[in-house]
Order: sequence, then structure tokens, then C-alpha cells
Amino acid sequence: MSNKIKIGISIGDINGIGLEVILKTLSHNSILDYCTPIVYGHTKVASYHRKALGLTDFVFNVITDPASANPKKANLINCWEEDVKIDLGVSNETGGKYALISLQKATDALLKGEIDALVTAPINKHNIQSETFKFPGHTEYLQEQSNSADVLMFMISEEIRVGVVTGHIPVKEISQSITKEKIVKKLVMMNESLKKDFWIEKPKIAVLGLNPHAGDNGLLGKEEEDIITPAIHEAFDKGVICFGPYPADGFFGKGSHKQFDAVLAMYHDQGLIPFKTIAFGTGVNFSAGLKIVRTSPDHGTGYDIAGKNLADPSSFIEAVFAATHIVKNRREQEELLSNQLRSGGKVIETAADVKDDAN
Repeated sequence: MSNKIKIGISIGDINGIGLEVILKTLSHNSILDYCTPIVYGHTKVASYHRKALGLTDFVFNVITDPASANPKKANLINCWEEDVKIDLGVSNETGGKYALISLQKATDALLKGEIDALVTAPINKHNIQSETFKFPGHTEYLQEQSNSADVLMFMISEEIRVGVVTGHIPVKEISQSITKEKIVKKLVMMNESLKKDFWIEKPKIAVLGLNPHAGDNGLLGKEEEDIITPAIHEAFDKGVICFGPYPADGFFGKGSHKQFDAVLAMYHDQGLIPFKTIAFGTGVNFSAGLKIVRTSPDHGTGYDIAGKNLADPSSFIEAVFAATHIVKNRREQEELLSNQLRSGGKVIETAADVKDDAN
């Protein structure tokens, strides 16, 4: 039995570029050196996209359950029986219906421990809505399915890591949604993720302000003085090494993010615009704070280029590698802690401590 990490993959909207980037990713044999991929979809849908791309040499190993996955091949589980009409580049009910079926099947396997992590291809947040999916996106859905109290939308790449306090909400609701308690909670989650998932012993986190010029001493808004600064102090008292609030424009304009292990932004676009400017194409969306591991590429359904063989798989490849590395880091940390407890020695808080002790 192989101990290789099993990565489940949901196919996203069947009319978008999800299957294109999945097929291109899995066509790289090097992926199989790191993990065992299991796609949740259907052979006929995959074959349609494969033919559209001209990938004549690529073949899935069709299985019925994750336990029978071949660690040397790209595996696929059929999640429905009926034929499905594909309309490349079109947002319709069919695209949303089968994106949800794929996601549900993969999530179920993840929660049962049949796979080790989930990489989600892009969905359309409108056509996927139904009686069983009433969420702004994957992150909120997985938070509920895993019975998690909170989750941090954490955008990661080699160059920069950015988390957000508020996620998929209207701009007019941002100010009233930001509280000291919420900021502290996100900072603690980010700090723990940096230690556990990325093996950074003493993470250094930058916190952005909400208003222009970080409020300019209260002239342009009071949130920095009344909410954000007190939150930074409280988180620091809890052991989180964090600083700010910094004006977002100057912070990224001067490249100050390079001096920190991560940045906490107050809202979606404040964090994701600079992130995608710096790391678009290689960035990964990681749902931090959950017991499960889920990543996704940093792009959407790409209807405008669907079926044209133009989609760049780089971000999806990075999402697969990120999920694999995070699972590996968590496994190694759990093993180290277990060994320490059995030996009666001191309990090492993170695997990064081991590296530090060895230096």
C-alpha cells in the first residue's frame, strides 16, 4: 500500500477552464513523484476536454474509490452516470450542477479521510447556487462542511502571503464587519498556520489599515485607532509578532511586504489586488485554520478562453504542490510531537523548532 499523499481534485465548472488546467497539470509526470491525484468528475466530460486540447496520449485510470487509486497514474472517479452537454465558455445551470456534484463527492472523501487534501478548480459563484449550496464560495462551504468555527482566506506564493479579515462581502459592509475580536482571531490563525503549515518558527506579520493613509491619525477614519491598533496589541500579547497598521498603498509600493512572512489585509481587494499583481499565475488560495487541507488556483472559470487551449496551468500546479507540502509538513510535525511525548522529553511546539535546535 502506497503512503504517497492523495490529492483529491474537484473539476469546477465543466464549461470553464477547470478541466483544461487539471489535464495540463496531470500531463506533467513529475506530479506523480509527489502525490497521487484523484479527480472527481466523469470520464466523458474529461474526454471531451482532452480531445479539445489534443492530449491524445493522456489517459485516466478510472477507479471507484480512493483506496484503489494507482499511485503511478492520474486517477478519476465517476461522480454521475448520465451524459452531460458541455457548452464551453457558457455560464449555465448545467455547469453549476456538476461542479457542485464534483465538489460534494470530493469534500465527502476528504472529511472521511479517504484523501489527504483537496484542490478545487474554479466554480461560478452564481450558477452553483442551489438548495444545498448557498455560499459566497468554496471557503465558506468548506468551513461549514468541516464544522470549523472560523477560516482564513490565505493567498500564498513564493514572493508573498496575504490573508484577509473580511472575505466575500460587499464593500459597504466592510467597516461594520471589522472588529477587534475578528482581527485578533485572524492574526492568531495566520500565526499558527505559518508555524504549522509552513514551518516558520517565529512569523512576523504586517497588519494593514482600513482607511487611506491608515486613517491619518483619525482624520480619515477612526477604525485604526479604535479597532485595529488595539487588536494588534492584544494579538502581540498572545504571542503573535505583528506590527501596523500600515497604509496599504505605501506598504506595497515600497515593497515592505518583503520584510514580513505574511500580511493581514482588512478586506478582499485590499489584499488580493497587490497579491495578484505580484504573484498572478503562481499564486494559490489556501483555506487556513481548518483541520482539512484545501487549496485552489488564483484564477476564475475563464469562460472567455475555455476550449481554446490558452489556459495557463501554472497556478493549478502550484496549488497541487502547496497542498502536498502542507500535508507533509503537518504529518512530520505530528510525528515529531508524538515522538517527543513518547520519549518523555520536552514537547516541541512546531517542527520549525526542531530545525532551529539542529542549527
